[in-house]
Amino acid sequence: MNTENLIRHGSKILKRNDIKTFLLDSELILSKIMKVSRENLLINNNLTVSSKIKKQFNKALKRRAKKEPIAYINKSKEFWSIKFLVSKNTLIPRPETELLVDEVLKLFNNKAINILDVGSGSGCILLSLLTELRNSRGIGIDISGKAVQVAKKNSKRLNLFKRSKFYNLSLESFNSGKFDLIVSNPPYISFKDLKNLSEDIRHFEPSNALNGGIDGLDLTKKVIYKSKKLLKTNGILAIEIGNNQYIKVSKTLRKCGFREIGKVCDISRNVRCIINTKL
Repeated sequence: MNTENLIRHGSKILKRNDIKTFLLDSELILSKIMKVSRENLLINNNLTVSSKIKKQFNKALKRRAKKEPIAYINKSKEFWSIKFLVSKNTLIPRPETELLVDEVLKLFNNKAINILDVGSGSGCILLSLLTELRNSRGIGIDISGKAVQVAKKNSKRLNLFKRSKFYNLSLESFNSGKFDLIVSNPPYISFKDLKNLSEDIRHFEPSNALNGGIDGLDLTKKVIYKSKKLLKTNGILAIEIGNNQYIKVSKTLRKCGFREIGKVCDISRNVRCIINTKL
């Protein structure tokens, strides 16, 4: 069997299992197994496939057919044009979070700053910022030790381990340093809305990176309160938030002595990121 026929075979299986991106996923899985880019795979679509590769491909297809995210099957996800390692212990990086990175970079314009990333997961936010802010340093903290291990691997792969440190710590137990910038993509799904998430998210992504408590703002509020202590005067706090949370989060920020200097909306015009400065 050649690559074209194998991709067609995989697409049929995924389509039967209601995977909407059946063709793309089939291509991505095979390109990962064959260690070639998807583009090269499509150009050279008449390559003969070994029985070993077919076996690996079919095994991966079974996982995807059960709605497991392609990022976990391939153990990586592109974010900020960088391929990040991910695992079931880390949230899968999403385009909405790139909005936060983009807005922060506009503010600092390659200045030398000290960054704290709260709930760092795979490290995608902090490490993406450090690839652009070449004179800056940062710390990432996460309550998941396994997520921290993934972030450390990403920092080494990107040759950023000298400028970044990742620690298995809760926000409550972290009290060292003063920062120019604190970034966070905290869990912001309310407990009652967790059941409404799609199967691939609900069954596979880590619940501690999704569950934001009764109103979805438990962790967001903690980040705001703690940032008041950890930020330098005029330091910047950039937080990703969920849909319809802007008014409540803005109110909390004002009460804690922050002034809004920017916000970013997604393509549906929902505010997804708030940028504030500490007064």
